[in-house]
Amino acid sequence: MTIATTEASANSHGKTVLPPLKQILSDRIEGDPGAPITMIEYASMTCPHCAEFHTGTYKLIKEEYVKTGKVKFIYRDFPLDRLGLAAAMMARCAPKERYFAIVNIIYQSQESWARASDPAAALAQIAKLAGMSKKTFDSCIVDKNIYEGVMKIRNDGDKKFNIKATPTILIDGKTFEGDKTIKAFRSELNALLKK
Repeated sequence: MTIATTEASANSHGKTVLPPLKQILSDRIEGDPGAPITMIEYASMTCPHCAEFHTGTYKLIKEEYVKTGKVKFIYRDFPLDRLGLAAAMMARCAPKERYFAIVNIIYQSQESWARASDPAAALAQIAKLAGMSKKTFDSCIVDKNIYEGVMKIRNDGDKKFNIKATPTILIDGKTFEGDKTIKAFRSELNALLKK
């Protein structure tokens, strides 16, 4: 069900209906769920190094390893500030099939929306690209359950993996912090694939 569909089924009082909370807060996965290697990224949508990773290194990883069934990629939110939290919440409220496209737009345009005089309006424009109405966007970014869920993802990452910086990448449990080069990731991934 898409956001547009849920809005069409809203009651006559004009209440906005968001996707089910379980769907909003579920892990966001690209690639074959049965891939031999699992790569998890903890990132903040306002982190410049995360944007560099997504618009550079990850594009290559996706082409070489994710699309070829070698790596299952899981994206987890680790917002560093309120604006990063709002962006994470908005992306999660977008139709699930558009999630990674929205994340890509957020990172590609990070410099403009994050520094805009009205960043919320800039995020609302990105949400509109995902087919989300202004009403749904407004409901999403103030929803207490979504807020608590995204913060739980962040806090679980901190507790379970001692995440202290973004981006932090876990490859089958091994931690890589910062914006590493494709060469470093190829070395690690190829070594794991040979096992």
